[in-house]
Amino acid sequence: MKKTVVILGHPSNESFCAYLSERYREGAIASGSEIEKISVNELDFAPFLENGYLKEQTMEPDIKDAQEKIKWCDHLVFVYPTWWATPPALLKAFIERTFLPGFAFKYKKSKHIVAWDKFLNNKSARIISTVDTPPIFYKWIIGDPGYKMMKDILNFCGIKPVAKTYFGSVKMSSETTRQKWINRCYDIGQRD
Repeated sequence: MKKTVVILGHPSNESFCAYLSERYREGAIASGSEIEKISVNELDFAPFLENGYLKEQTMEPDIKDAQEKIKWCDHLVFVYPTWWATPPALLKAFIERTFLPGFAFKYKKSKHIVAWDKFLNNKSARIISTVDTPPIFYKWIIGDPGYKMMKDILNFCGIKPVAKTYFGSVKMSSETTRQKWINRCYDIGQRD
């Protein structure tokens, strides 16, 4: 049985991304997956490392719980809007506070090369993101920076492959189109 964590990275639980994440979750449950959910906007945590990586910061219970869910799962699904070409600041803050050295990776001592251990191997991920521009424009003209950032972070920690699904342009879409996207998330959840 596949174990999946769905991470909603939108600041609102009433957003279109929230509906997409819920439909994905329903599809995954229908296929027999075990599901955990993290709504980043509901977590209580300091949004940045107060001293960078120079000094260990107290870890809030919500971050510890998120790390336990991430360790538990086989598959991570991030659902978020693309704003200014990348994920929202709230999701980036969550990643910085959660995917820490000692949990997600650890640098090895070396005089000549940068090397590290990846602690989140044997996991896969999917990015589901809404965009206000047509996805083909975002991918080919803008260069897909949000996906590249997320993929690089996840791969750095051992998580691969990282699939992606874009829905857009949300601004120009009809209610019928948005409903098709919501239904498609159910199908993706069943197949992932």
